[in-house]
Amino acid sequence: MTTAEREKLIAQYEAGPARLKTALASVPAAAPQWRPKPGEWSAHEVVVHCADSETNAFTRIRFLAAEPEPVLAAYDQDRWAQTFDYHTLPLDVALSVVEAVRASTAALLRRLPESVWTRAGRHTESGRYTPEDWLRIYSDHLEVHARQIEANVEQWKAARR
Repeated sequence: MTTAEREKLIAQYEAGPARLKTALASVPAAAPQWRPKPGEWSAHEVVVHCADSETNAFTRIRFLAAEPEPVLAAYDQDRWAQTFDYHTLPLDVALSVVEAVRASTAALLRRLPESVWTRAGRHTESGRYTPEDWLRIYSDHLEVHARQIEANVEQWKAARR
């Protein structure tokens, strides 16, 4: 990955919380906990998932940067949503977590020396895992979930016609 490519992904990573907030603002007051289908997440659940995912990402990039050959644990996101009953957790707090964690990590990313970007650890599900792999995944993560929220809104509206 070139420095320019990395900078572009870091900028996308930084813009993620604003993109998520914009999508969330489109959710009608009656729809935050509406699910498109059984087993699919509501907008509320998506945001709480993002908070959990971001806190996992926060530690993963730090382990990759600071520890020799770290092992990064996977987690079952659906189990977390069910175990922690995401609808009972405060949406505004989850969004604040996303914003704070992203701001902290973006500042860190901009300071990482070139030598860190070539390091590698091992992810318990996907195997070899580098900071560049991490950046590719998480730079797009909130965009993917913003689109999911927008799709939920469109489906909610269609279901009411």
